[in-house]
Amino acid sequence: MNAVAENTNEQYAAKAFSAQSGIFDQLYSGNTIVNYKRDRVRAHVLQYLKPNTSILELNSGTGDDALFFAGMGHTVHATDIAEGMQQKLREKVAKHNLENLISTELCSFTQLANLNNKGPFDYIFSNFAGLNCTGELDKVLLSLPGLLTENGVITLVVLPRFCLWESLLILKGKFRTATRRWFSKNGVKARVEGTYFTCWYYNPSYLINTLKNSFDLLSVEGLCAIVPPSYLEGFAEKYPSVYSRLKKLEDRFKYSWPWKFIGDYYIISLVKK
Repeated sequence: MNAVAENTNEQYAAKAFSAQSGIFDQLYSGNTIVNYKRDRVRAHVLQYLKPNTSILELNSGTGDDALFFAGMGHTVHATDIAEGMQQKLREKVAKHNLENLISTELCSFTQLANLNNKGPFDYIFSNFAGLNCTGELDKVLLSLPGLLTENGVITLVVLPRFCLWESLLILKGKFRTATRRWFSKNGVKARVEGTYFTCWYYNPSYLINTLKNSFDLLSVEGLCAIVPPSYLEGFAEKYPSVYSRLKKLEDRFKYSWPWKFIGDYYIISLVKK
């Protein structure tokens, strides 16, 4: 993909998520499975965080994760390309008096060489598939080692190229949605707030192979592989006993094949060599 096309797609994505920033928290804060996903990601990160860690967050959104980690005493430099998201984050930082722990910067993860604050950081974190908005993830990944301290860790939450739950939608006649990841080599159109942009899907092997010269793998776990994705709205409320059972099963098998590869997302952590 050429740089002009890549930048245009990022601008469309930024426009879409900026338009949603005013209602983003309202839309998702009450979703049981969204909250489950966020708790799972945080629990994964907490395995590797040391006291007083300096964190670079990519595509930080409205800042829920930044506030969570700052609340534990860590420092967070929260970056995003969407101005609307950054504005909401700054408002939250001020409301909670966390200016000494959270800084913000409007910057795309494809332009990390232009960061004003280059760290180095102890940890780099990206949640909920923001990195799937680029068709040049390799370039993003290869820019990370220079921003990390020795033995620094990265944790990324990414959409893989196959999702079991999504594929099962073919049984409901939703062929286009069910198969969109199957034919996604050149990206798939996504829409948020009436704005279209392109989304790509990446398996863990892509990240591991891209970073093999500078990082060692710590772990990969599936997210919403057995538990249904959050877009199946109301599932947890309609079927509470089933939902509880599925959570227990996912907790048991989240690091196992094939479940760690076929979720709506996967969480991957690697340590700098």
